[in-house]
Amino acid sequence: MKIRNNVTAVQGEMIKSLQEFLRIPSVIDETCEQRPFGLEIDRALKHVLSLCESLGFRTYYDPEGYYGYAEVGAGEEMIGILGHVDVVPEGDASNWKHAPFGGEIASGRIYGRGAIDDKGPVIAAVYAIKALLDAGVVFNKRVRLILGTDEENGWRCICRYVKTEEHPTMGFTPDSNFPVIYAEKGLLQFRLKSDKKSELRVHGGTAMNAVPESAVYTGDHLYRLEKQLKKLGFDHELEGEELFVIGKSAHSAKPSAGVNAIVRMAAALKDIGIETPIITFIAEKIGFTTNGELIFGSLHDEPSGELTLSVNQMDLSAFGEMIGIDARIPVTFDKKFVVDGLKRVADKYGLTYEEIDYLAPLYISKDTPLIQTLVSVYEEETGLSGDPIPTGGATYARSMPNIVAYGPNFPGQEKVAHFTDEYIDINAMIKCAQIYAKALEKLLEA
Repeated sequence: MKIRNNVTAVQGEMIKSLQEFLRIPSVIDETCEQRPFGLEIDRALKHVLSLCESLGFRTYYDPEGYYGYAEVGAGEEMIGILGHVDVVPEGDASNWKHAPFGGEIASGRIYGRGAIDDKGPVIAAVYAIKALLDAGVVFNKRVRLILGTDEENGWRCICRYVKTEEHPTMGFTPDSNFPVIYAEKGLLQFRLKSDKKSELRVHGGTAMNAVPESAVYTGDHLYRLEKQLKKLGFDHELEGEELFVIGKSAHSAKPSAGVNAIVRMAAALKDIGIETPIITFIAEKIGFTTNGELIFGSLHDEPSGELTLSVNQMDLSAFGEMIGIDARIPVTFDKKFVVDGLKRVADKYGLTYEEIDYLAPLYISKDTPLIQTLVSVYEEETGLSGDPIPTGGATYARSMPNIVAYGPNFPGQEKVAHFTDEYIDINAMIKCAQIYAKALEKLLEA
C-alpha cells in the first residue's frame, strides 16, 4: 500500500515529465552526421537520463549515442527494464486533433506521438523505481533502465548494447500488453521491386511498421482515378495536381485495425485499367486481406495465431517500382517457408525480393518464475485474470534471455500506438507505475 501511495503522490511530477518528453520530436534522422539517429533522438535520450539523475539514479550515456542507461542498487544480479526513446513519424500533422508533439492533456489523457509507445511507459518505469526508493526498499540487486534509440527501425541501438554491455539477469520491457507476453511472432520486413521504369507516380507510407494513412498520385489519370475513388467510397483529397488517398494508421502488428491507403490506391488504379507489376501484385495477392491468405492460404498456429501481412511503403517512379511489406510470422513456422513462398509468387509478377530486417520469434514457457511473478503482481494490482498472451508485436524482449514484455496496454484498452492522436490514459499510466513498482519489489525479493 505504501508503494502504491508513493506512486500516486508523484502523479503531478510524472505527468509533467511525460509532457516534456513528448515535446521532443524524436523521429529518426539518418542524415545527421553528429549522432547515429539524429539530434532529436539524442536529445530525448539525454532528457530521460537527466531526469533519472535528478531522482538519484546513476546514469551512463553511450559516447556514440546508441543507448544509455540509468541504474540504482547494488549486487551481482541485475533486473533490466528495456525501453526506447524514438518514435515513428507523426504522418500528416493536419490529421491530428492534438499536436503530435505537444503533450496536450484532454479528457484525462496525455496526447502525443510516443505517448503509449514508448515514452509514457518509460516514465511510468522511472517513477516506479522512485516510489521504491522513497519507500526505503533495499535494492539487493541492481535495477537498470536501458534506453534504446532505434527500436522503431533497425534495433541498431540494442544490438550495440548487447555486444558491449552487461546483460540483465531477468527483466521486462514496458512496450506491449498486460497481463504478460509469452510469445512474439517472427518479424520480417522486405521489399518487392521492379527495375522497369514506371509510367506512374505514386508514393505512400512512412514507417515500415505502420499501416500507411496516405498515398499520393500525380499523372494523367487524375480525374478518372478520383471518379473511381468516389465510386468505391474511399476517402481522398485532390490538392492541385496531387490526389491523396486517405487511410487510417495502425501498428503493423494489428494491420486490420487500420485502413491501408496504399492498398486502396492500388485497387482504384487497377479498376481503371492501369496495370503494372506492383499494382497487379497488390490487387491480386494482397487485396484487402491482412493475413497473406491470397499467397499462403491459412497460415496460423495455436501459440501465436495467424500470419499478418501489411504493405506499408510504395514508390512508383521513373526509377522503377517498390513496395515495402511488414510480415509477422507465427512462432512455430520457419522463416524460410514464408520467404520461399513469397519469392515464388513475386517471381510470377517480375518482382525481386529484398530482405530489410528479420527478428526471430520469442516463445517461452508460461511456467517460468519470471512470468509467474509478473502474472501474480498483475492479478493482485488489478483483480483481473493474468493468463499470459501472444502478440504480433516485436519488443526488446527478443534481444536478451529472460526478458518478457509487460504492459502498458490493459485488456480492452484502445490500441493507439502508431495511430493519429496517440495518447496514454493518465489513470492507466499511474496504474502501470504501481504494477511496475510492485513487480520490481517482488523480483528484488526473489
